[in-house]
Amino acid sequence: MADEDAPRPMAPRVQAKPKSKISASRKLSLKILLLQRAMEDLEQEKVTRDEEKVRYLGGLQPLQMSGFAMDELQKLCRQLHAKVDVVDEERYDIEAKVNKNDKEIHELKLKVQDLGGKFKKPALRKVRVSADEMMRALLGSKHKGSMDLRANLKSVKKEDIKQEKVLTTEVGDWRKNVEAMSGMEGRKKMFDAAGGGQ
Repeated sequence: MADEDAPRPMAPRVQAKPKSKISASRKLSLKILLLQRAMEDLEQEKVTRDEEKVRYLGGLQPLQMSGFAMDELQKLCRQLHAKVDVVDEERYDIEAKVNKNDKEIHELKLKVQDLGGKFKKPALRKVRVSADEMMRALLGSKHKGSMDLRANLKSVKKEDIKQEKVLTTEVGDWRKNVEAMSGMEGRKKMFDAAGGGQ
């Protein structure tokens, strides 16, 4: 009885993907309808644009420059130049908006791809490249001959290493060394120790 009253641990539920409530043929027909509607909208937009262009161009009168004096022609040129500047500014603003929207669209597409998991990074493989091949790839035709990297290394003799170890063990109390090396006497000792007095 006590066992029946105790709560039982629940088994984890395995969630299956919910089946689509729309059949494949219905999806296809909806997709076709959407594409048809989009095509109709594009056609309508093109027609309205053409009508607006004709209406705008119909409101313009052709330039009549005959019979103008030099001052009047210059004034007309300045007015036309001002109008062109205004139109260029508007065109530049519209281009900037379009570029900004294009960048946002591209970023959103990348986000959708990342969320969808469709984009997979390719597996990189290790490539063994010698120093000569790498220099040839970097420098191209400028690279001549083989390059021995070890030849440029400083050679260290074992005697030098032993002398450095002896010097480091002799340091002892640093105050005594400072006092001993201070002044001209200390500099003379360092000069003699370096082998400069020979």
